[in-house]
Amino acid sequence: MKVELKRVFNCPTYCIGHLYVDGFYVCDTIEDTDRGLSQGMPLSEVIKRKVKHQTAIPTGSFPVVMNIVSNSFKKKNYYMKYCRGKMPRILSVPGFDGILIHRGNDQNSSSGCLIVGYNKVKGKVVESQAAFEKLYEILASAKDNISITITRTYKA
Repeated sequence: MKVELKRVFNCPTYCIGHLYVDGFYVCDTIEDTDRGLSQGMPLSEVIKRKVKHQTAIPTGSFPVVMNIVSNSFKKKNYYMKYCRGKMPRILSVPGFDGILIHRGNDQNSSSGCLIVGYNKVKGKVVESQAAFEKLYEILASAKDNISITITRTYKA
């Protein structure tokens, strides 16, 4: 299954994107600001540019798994009831660890993760739980072999 995140807007505090699965639009995303990182960059450059908890993950292609329980989210009732704490997790991201796809409202919910929802309010996403559940059901149907490709349509 191919997930594609097309980042469409970036500002000093957040980044907005559109999320597609196998070519079909699913929802929008909000992340921390895109600091121009890319998968092919030397790790030393990623570390130099990255601001902890305030930087979007690099552009590139990464595997996604659905079978790891999040230590942080297993403590939250909603995630335990909905998905037993097993969050969509993006792996092999240079300079980043524990990158999840989850619900939230703005970049303050992110800490480097992808927040899903619908960008109907400037600087936020709304209906995040509905977007998360929609995406989760799609990804869960794949079981494995999920990848995400992140691109930008603006100059970083």
